[in-house]
Amino acid sequence: MEEQDKYGILKRYFGYDAFRDGQESLIDGMLAGRDVFGIMPTGAGKSICYQLPALMLRGITLVISPLISLMKDQVAALNQVGVYAAYLNSSLTQGQYFKALDFARKGKYKIIYVAPERLLTDSFLDFAVNADISCISVDEVHCVSQWGQDFRPGYLKIVDFIDRLPKRPVVGAFTATATKEVRDDVMRILKLNNPKIVTTGFDRKNLSFYVKHAKDKKAELLGILRKHYGESGIIYCITRKLVDEVYGMLSERGVEVSRYHAGMTDEERCRNQEAFIYDRTHVMVATNAFGMGIDKPDVRFVIHYNMPKNMESYYQEAGRAGRDGEKADCYLLYSPQDVHTNQFFIENNRENEELSDTEREHVMEKDRERLKKMVFYCHTKYCYRKYMLNYFGEKADSFCGGCGNCIRKLEAEQYQEKQERYSGRINDMAGARQLVPADGKIRRVSDNPELYDQLRLLRNRLAKETEVPAYVIFTDKTLKEMSMYLPSSREELLEISGVGQAKYDKFGQAFIDTIKKYADSHDTSQEPVRAKAKIVFH
Repeated sequence: MEEQDKYGILKRYFGYDAFRDGQESLIDGMLAGRDVFGIMPTGAGKSICYQLPALMLRGITLVISPLISLMKDQVAALNQVGVYAAYLNSSLTQGQYFKALDFARKGKYKIIYVAPERLLTDSFLDFAVNADISCISVDEVHCVSQWGQDFRPGYLKIVDFIDRLPKRPVVGAFTATATKEVRDDVMRILKLNNPKIVTTGFDRKNLSFYVKHAKDKKAELLGILRKHYGESGIIYCITRKLVDEVYGMLSERGVEVSRYHAGMTDEERCRNQEAFIYDRTHVMVATNAFGMGIDKPDVRFVIHYNMPKNMESYYQEAGRAGRDGEKADCYLLYSPQDVHTNQFFIENNRENEELSDTEREHVMEKDRERLKKMVFYCHTKYCYRKYMLNYFGEKADSFCGGCGNCIRKLEAEQYQEKQERYSGRINDMAGARQLVPADGKIRRVSDNPELYDQLRLLRNRLAKETEVPAYVIFTDKTLKEMSMYLPSSREELLEISGVGQAKYDKFGQAFIDTIKKYADSHDTSQEPVRAKAKIVFH
């Protein structure tokens, strides 16, 4: 395909005019037939790195993922924009599974998501060895390493599966969390062939981090929830018992809340997860079983009711917040008991029984070291962001301006001055946005919160009608841009980030009609920007 097709596909199916940091390099590597290894933070757009090449390559792309939730969400989003995709996992009945395989054999799907445990089954192998598989993308690839925080033996089947294929496809490996040791282990185990390695950095500037040494965690929790009333958020608890306790407490107080842990039935977990994803409940209380693969972009806060056992888990779970790039808060409620509980779990871990005694002891020692560093994080008096980035091998400023420790260090009389200096990290900046249109004249554009609420209601109605999560229609960030720019035509709406031709064809006119109706009944004398604009900050 021509070079421009890459950008055409990006706009048509994903609604973006430009690639994010690292995406294009990884995509170009895969299109050139080269293995790639992408280490990108949560919310950085890893999925586009393998979905877009899949639409340009000749055959089928297999996406190996450990999580049913991620598969369902991404397949639903792809199908909404006209890309035929499917998933093969334990959530399917035997009849559904073989029907999907039959469609796959007939070449119906460009992208197939599959759980690692399915790879070496007779039925899937029979399909795979006779299919034109051009690419294999491994999501959450740190799970392949015994030295990673989420080692899963099922991931070791990937190499054996690839070796059984008549022709080795391009292999893409993707993760949000990987230390150098884990990276080297992944490349060795997967036998990546001279991979293009892209690391975009771990800093999520839109996230603010806080650690609270709480004597009364329930009271602290309720205070945070009052601050974030009506917003989507996740509360992580260290045990199933605590999940049930916190869930019960919040339910009694009228909070729209769901719960999720391994002690529940598959049906209960699925029902509660969908209630959260589809905005029928605002808050999810869960163990770390509700972790990787949760693709809900408008989560405005994540609360760790207990300290996690390592920085990798904390970074990944906290990273469920603010995937849309908007400001979000991450809280950790610490108590000394959390340390003892995590130590107990480490000493009594029985997940990797197939390891030798020597290997198991090595894994345990690594877990102990990671726990110590997590405790140090909770007690540091310095910048939380710096500590976290240094842990992953990145340099950072000593003052970020947006974490709990940095904010506390600001003297009251200097606060306003420091706010302006570090405004991009402390504030949402909505009130300071200016748009520079094509004619060069600077105009201040209103956020129009009333219109934004109307667009959200429209989106929710369309989501119910089409039976997809609301963010699959448009994200909050896209709706905010609509309420600022007031697009009134097809051309103007397509200028909005997140609006591609495929989504415009399905939903565009309904949003234009709502915007026009609002503009006709309100004073919109602040001329909306009709041309492509860049945002500047003062």
